[in-house]
Amino acid sequence: MGKPTGFLEHDRQDRAYGPVKDRVHNYQEFVIPLKEDELKAQGARCMDCGIPFCHNGCPVMNIIPEFNDLAYQGDLKSALEILHSTNNFPEFTGRICPAPCEASCTLNLDDHPVTIKTIECAIVDAGWREGWVKPIMAKTHTDKAVAVVGAGPAGMACAQQLARAGHSVSLYEKNHHAGGLMRYGIPDFKLEKSIIDRRLGQLQTEGVDFRPNMTIGVDVSVEKLMEDYDAIVLTGGSEKPRDLPVPGRDLNGVHFALDFLTQQNRRNGGESFDVQDILATDTNVLVIGGGDTGSDCVGTSVRQGATSITQIEIMPKPPEKEDKLNTWPNWPQKLRTSSSHEEGCTRDWNVVTKEFLGDENGNLRAAKCMRVEWTPGEGGQWNMSEVAGSEFEIACEHAFLAMGFVHPIHDGMIDALGVDKDGRGNVAANTEDYQSSVSKVFAAGDMRRGQSLVVWAIREGRQAARAVDEFLMGSTELPR
Repeated sequence: MGKPTGFLEHDRQDRAYGPVKDRVHNYQEFVIPLKEDELKAQGARCMDCGIPFCHNGCPVMNIIPEFNDLAYQGDLKSALEILHSTNNFPEFTGRICPAPCEASCTLNLDDHPVTIKTIECAIVDAGWREGWVKPIMAKTHTDKAVAVVGAGPAGMACAQQLARAGHSVSLYEKNHHAGGLMRYGIPDFKLEKSIIDRRLGQLQTEGVDFRPNMTIGVDVSVEKLMEDYDAIVLTGGSEKPRDLPVPGRDLNGVHFALDFLTQQNRRNGGESFDVQDILATDTNVLVIGGGDTGSDCVGTSVRQGATSITQIEIMPKPPEKEDKLNTWPNWPQKLRTSSSHEEGCTRDWNVVTKEFLGDENGNLRAAKCMRVEWTPGEGGQWNMSEVAGSEFEIACEHAFLAMGFVHPIHDGMIDALGVDKDGRGNVAANTEDYQSSVSKVFAAGDMRRGQSLVVWAIREGRQAARAVDEFLMGSTELPR
């Protein structure tokens, strides 16, 4: 694949970022694509490694060596056909996937993996630019109707696959626009929303009936849904955030991270909201949680003009470099510094928040924290203990809780349907038939597996569509 000696002749070269001084004044994407000759050189680096471990790393099982080779040959149109055979939305994953495929690349053994994510994004961006991305209409139509509830990446992928199989598909979404967390959680500077809109346009041309502003259990009853459709697929998100029940939690200025991020995305999209503005402008910001959501809070706070930004994490600081002999080809635990961190942020680890402190008006003024340490226990478990005398305060007028999500919202649709839940509170369904405990009700994506990556959502949406098609028709030709 690629050029047999390409990895010896060409160094790894990834996309660059626009200057910090320019990009922090707007919410536009700032990644600078590779030039044509640079892209070909990166495709050439894909070595004939015998066993392409990148396949194992990619949840949608992209056929990576083949599209790398075609990028090297300059045949991006054929590369796009291969890419679309496994991934409905490579422009999403090419922007916001953490690229576990690159962690699994054989060349990652010496820290120079093929720039798979960059090549993927360049292929599909060329497809849209050149007009190669076209609607795929069903050759025949069935008399079956399917409701897909939740228009995030899992729901969009599921709806598109089912429409291409010839079914009548209604895609329900409680918000005004499609995209789920991609639209309302991930900042525009990582994924501009016009990219979601153009793909939704393709789905609609293919026959998907998009129904926004429709909350199941409120605007449409569960009973009506069960009566009108031959199958129902639950593809909503894991939207119940992990809270921090400490004294002072109810002070003005303590917010869930997604409330903060969603507001800014709605502002950028011209949408209104009926709650008080959450703005970091001219304030000291504390972000609690070290993951991607926390990083997004950092980048958004920078653009809003925060005075200072501190991000803390209860876990120890990860190693700067992983031990490849112990981790490869699996996803490693290592220190990751995002573009938002580079824009201005103080980071700290082994810190637990004990209390939020307020002023006489009930407004947040500081967080009381402590150092913790982790020690190995029996059975491979790690035990946390607080370090005596290590208390300190972090001055802040805003604290954003970015500690992940525990399960989907149960009130309303899920409870009304009466579906069984797994031990973590997700809708219980396996990955063979994706069926819930209720007849003709399926579940996929974060609602089934819990908080996860966009690439896993796309995979589960595709697989659930295949399971639904087989359920309805007795057989299926949809890919797994």
